[in-house]
Amino acid sequence: MSFERRKVRIGKVVSDKMDKTVVVAVEWRRPHRVYKKPVRRETRFVVHDPENRCRLGDTVQIREGRPLSKTKRWRVIDILQREDLAEVQPGELTADDESNILAEAQAVTVQETGDVSAKIAYEDDSAEDGAEAQQQ
Repeated sequence: MSFERRKVRIGKVVSDKMDKTVVVAVEWRRPHRVYKKPVRRETRFVVHDPENRCRLGDTVQIREGRPLSKTKRWRVIDILQREDLAEVQPGELTADDESNILAEAQAVTVQETGDVSAKIAYEDDSAEDGAEAQQQ
């Protein structure tokens, strides 16, 4: 089978938890059969990534090929765009982490604007929180 006849798709990596394998979601549109409004659909392909280069959120180009396993029939051709993801996901944060992040953001705001009253108000709030924690 020549390369010209093989299907090529562009999609986003939605899972990279397997070894040498990623799941790519390809979005396509088709008009609704009654209302004729374009309806978005998503197809998920299990794709071979031999060097484990793809990361979650990357936009990749994939090509159809011979079966590599029960569900793998596609291969990564190229990574078109890298997606920067946070190192820590929102579900992994604790209350202490959130308060530290807020304190850092407040300090950056004070440095940029020079508004000392906001910093003093924040320090007063945090002092009251600490006093309540010591009483309990």
